[in-house]
Amino acid sequence: MAHRGRFWIRLAFVVPLLLLAPAPARAQDFYREKFVRFIVGQAAGGGYDTYTRTIARHMIKHIPGNPAVTVENMTGAGSLVAANYLYNSTKPDGLTIGNWNSALVLNQALGDPNVKFNARNFGWIGAPTKSVPVCLIMGYTGLRSFDEIVKSGKTIKMGGTGPGSHSLDMPLMLNRMTGAKFNVVSGYQGTAQIRLALQRREVEGLCTNWDSVLATQRDLLDAKGDEAMTPFIIHARVPEPEAKSAVLVGEVIKDASDLHTYKVYMAQMEYSRPLTTSPGIPRTRLEILRHAFKATLADPEFLAQANKLKLDISHVSGEDSERLVNEVLSIPPKVKDNLSYLSSVK
Repeated sequence: MAHRGRFWIRLAFVVPLLLLAPAPARAQDFYREKFVRFIVGQAAGGGYDTYTRTIARHMIKHIPGNPAVTVENMTGAGSLVAANYLYNSTKPDGLTIGNWNSALVLNQALGDPNVKFNARNFGWIGAPTKSVPVCLIMGYTGLRSFDEIVKSGKTIKMGGTGPGSHSLDMPLMLNRMTGAKFNVVSGYQGTAQIRLALQRREVEGLCTNWDSVLATQRDLLDAKGDEAMTPFIIHARVPEPEAKSAVLVGEVIKDASDLHTYKVYMAQMEYSRPLTTSPGIPRTRLEILRHAFKATLADPEFLAQANKLKLDISHVSGEDSERLVNEVLSIPPKVKDNLSYLSSVK
C-alpha cells in the first residue's frame, strides 16, 4: 500500500507536467483548418483596403497550420464601427483581425462617447507603415498652394469620412491654427468615394495619407489642368517630386502652443493602419500573429507586390504599438483641452 501511495504521489506531479509540455504545440496547431477573418474599417478601393488585402494574402502563409483567409469591409464613422465591433462583438480567439484608424485612440483620450473600447486592451499585432498626412486640392479651383488658398478668402469644400480621420481633423486644425477656411463635407465611406466626389466636383479637396494617394490616386497626381490634384500642405517631406511644392504644416502654424498640440496629435502617425485582435486572446496566439506579421513584411513576394502597388512599408511591432497607444492615452490635460473641439464636432 505504501508503494502504491508513492506511485500516486509521483503521478500527481507527472500529470501536470504532461499537460504543460505540449502547450506550444497546441498553440501552433490552433490555426489548422481554421478561417482567419480580416476586417477593414474603410471602404473597398482605398488605402486601408489595399494594405489589408495585400498583407492578408501573404500573412496567412506565415501562420502555422496554413489557415484560410477572408477579408471583408465594415465601413462607418471613419472605421469606428469596425473598431467597436472588434472590441465588443468578436470572440477572444485570435481568428478576427481588424484594421482601423489609429487616430481613434486619440478620440478615446478626448472622451468621445462614440468610442466603445479601451485601446489598451486590444491585442496589438503591429502596423505596416508610418503615415504622412497631406491635403490636396483640385485644379478646377484655380488654386494650387496653401498661400493662395488662404489669401483667396474662399471656403474650400473638403471631402471627409468620419471620426478621427485626417479628412476631418486636418482641415479643422488648419482652420483654427492658421486662419484657413475649409468646410468638411463628411459621411463618405472612404477615400475611393471621396475621389469620385472630387471628379464630380461635389468637393474641391481632401486631406488623407500620402501613401494612400500614391497607392490609389496616382492618376489624379499625374493628370493635367482642371483634373489634376495638387498637394498643398504636408506633415513631413517625402521623396516624390509631386509633393515638393507643398508647404510643411509646421511652417504655417505660428503659435507655439498650437504647434505643440499639433505635434502631440501627430503621434498617431507612428503606427498607421494597425492590425489588432479582440481583447483577451491567449498570449501564445497573439505572439503567433505578431511573428507572422513581422515575417510577412520581410517576405520578398509581399515586398514585390507592395512595391508594385506603391505601398510604403515600415514595420512597427506590436510592442511598440502598445507603447505608442499608452503615450496617446496619457496626453497632458492642456493638450486635451486644446484638441477637444475635434471630438465635439463628431
